[in-house]
Amino acid sequence: MTSETETPECCPPFDPAPWDGKLFEWKNKKFIKDSVTTQNYMPLNFGEVVMRMNEKVARAGAEIPDWLGLSDHTSESNMDIYLAVDREVDGAENLTLSGKFLSKVYEGAFEKTGEWCADFEGYAKGRGLEIKKWYMWYTTCPTCAEKYGKNYVVILAEVQ
Repeated sequence: MTSETETPECCPPFDPAPWDGKLFEWKNKKFIKDSVTTQNYMPLNFGEVVMRMNEKVARAGAEIPDWLGLSDHTSESNMDIYLAVDREVDGAENLTLSGKFLSKVYEGAFEKTGEWCADFEGYAKGRGLEIKKWYMWYTTCPTCAEKYGKNYVVILAEVQ
């Protein structure tokens, strides 16, 4: 039961262990895609878009494995969101990702993103891997990050 002063949970707690320093081989991993409007790379309607995507997933009776949602900052004014799903979702842009993907977990304020990206690039090179495509996984909303006391962000990149 939630008291009036307690913040309701909308994002599940994130366990970094399965994602920190891992290399995954995905073959036709299912996702749905939508776009967020950004200004100077800062999302303006992220919550609205994620809620819209979640509604489509729920209507389809689908699941979101690991609550995995990848963000692809395509420009200063757009960010594409890829939400993992366990089946095709009607009314959504369905696609698959295949390849090798390297992940590393970071924790802290979003202002550290530049530091994290530099660290990740060195991490990938240290493993003899070249980054083909970058994604960010913001594992919880700001309210839940504050509630849990941790703001985990996963950098996940397609590598070769």
